[in-house]
Amino acid sequence: MPERFRVVQSTPDMAHRLAEIQRACFPDLAEGELMRAEHYLSHQKVFPEGQHAVLDEETGQVAASSSDLRMNVDFEHFEHRYMDAVDNNYLTNHNPAGEWLYGADIAVHPEYRGHGLSTLLYNARHDLIRRLGLKGHVAGAMPKGYHLHPDLSIEEYVQKVVAGELRDPVLSVQLKRGYQVHGIIPDYLEDPSCGHYGVFIVWHNPEVSQ
Repeated sequence: MPERFRVVQSTPDMAHRLAEIQRACFPDLAEGELMRAEHYLSHQKVFPEGQHAVLDEETGQVAASSSDLRMNVDFEHFEHRYMDAVDNNYLTNHNPAGEWLYGADIAVHPEYRGHGLSTLLYNARHDLIRRLGLKGHVAGAMPKGYHLHPDLSIEEYVQKVVAGELRDPVLSVQLKRGYQVHGIIPDYLEDPSCGHYGVFIVWHNPEVSQ
């Protein structure tokens, strides 16, 4: 029922609900890495057009959200820690002249999964990239299914996901949206479900020469 949901720019009155969604979506994430209301307020201040929320028009409730910032990317030296990339969740390192959009967060409340809300958010992100003339979107994907395969190295696991031999609840979805794996990031964040790894993924804006 896509007509039931609408993507809007997030606003200060949503901050506490956004923090609730974050906590519900990432129960394994370290406490210090979870976004709180103060972080969402900072996002809206430093880069308001990069902050999206999905409203349930029937209830007026916020059901999902995404947070992004602009930056320049050195693809030869892509390894980094998540908290460094997002300036400890405040996004105050946002570069207004940055050529790439960096995905700091995307979260759909568990009660709203299965309605295509993440698709709405990714479409909004890609529309923003086209509107701003950016080169594309990058993010550190969380391979949330990796802990189920202790017999595999992270490289083997990601290769199997890319080949379609395994399905990862996060990475597989992003690959279907046109993202490509650029590399693997050790010690990306504190989440045992993904072995603390991140997978650096890239979506290229087809309207801009790379």
